[in-house]
Amino acid sequence: MTHSPYLQLSQIGKTFTRGAATTEVLKEVSLDIAKGEYISIIGHSGCGKSTLLNVVAGLTDASTGGVILEGREVNAPGPDRAVVFQNHSLLPWLTVYDNVRLAVDKVFSGTRSRAERHAWALHNLELVQMAHAKDKRPGEISGGMKQRVGIARALAMEPKVLLLDEPFGALDALTRAHLQDSVMQIHASLGNTILMITHDVDEAVLLSDRIVMMTNGPSASIGEILPVPLARPRRRLDLVEDATYVHARAAVLEFLYARHAKPALAA
Repeated sequence: MTHSPYLQLSQIGKTFTRGAATTEVLKEVSLDIAKGEYISIIGHSGCGKSTLLNVVAGLTDASTGGVILEGREVNAPGPDRAVVFQNHSLLPWLTVYDNVRLAVDKVFSGTRSRAERHAWALHNLELVQMAHAKDKRPGEISGGMKQRVGIARALAMEPKVLLLDEPFGALDALTRAHLQDSVMQIHASLGNTILMITHDVDEAVLLSDRIVMMTNGPSASIGEILPVPLARPRRRLDLVEDATYVHARAAVLEFLYARHAKPALAA
């Protein structure tokens, strides 16, 4: 008996039309994702990574093909797919707690009591170690802390799939490392299904079960899928000289910079 995939991207194509000009951004992108799997999508700028994530989120319509989640086609935004963007997108006039509580109320106002929603908002802030700053506003906390709150807000919706669009891209290296470790711990404890866009090869290898490498746009598609058979939990210092880690890292670099160099650099 074969099980259908938890999340299925089926023959997704995306074409943008501006005036008389038509650009095919994505062409026949198909990917089956298992429940609890951590998938990274990597590729050069302009290869349609974020467009693909937006199609899965329901923020952009696919021109062809579609997205199936637990056997049901999804083509509009919904709390079953929560997105964390690079720029955190917190409401600056609300406190940290209220930013998370807003999402909780939106999803659970009909099914959970006021006290339960309060406890759930605090629980998710504790998951990302931000409960201590619950009364601060976004302007009073660091970039890394804002991203933690953005992740807490997404997790608080109890999504079936967590979509991360370069969530650590704007952060300094140390903050980025701390947040990567936090996301690994959350993934280990919750077993959630994660689809992440990244430019960072080390990040992709450290976090992922599989790395999906995109060809260059226009008409980008999946060039190769690399399994990362590293045991979990993973500790970055242990992996620096690990043969599996080194091999995976080299394979991604070779794909990106030898076989699919940036279009501007290609001969």
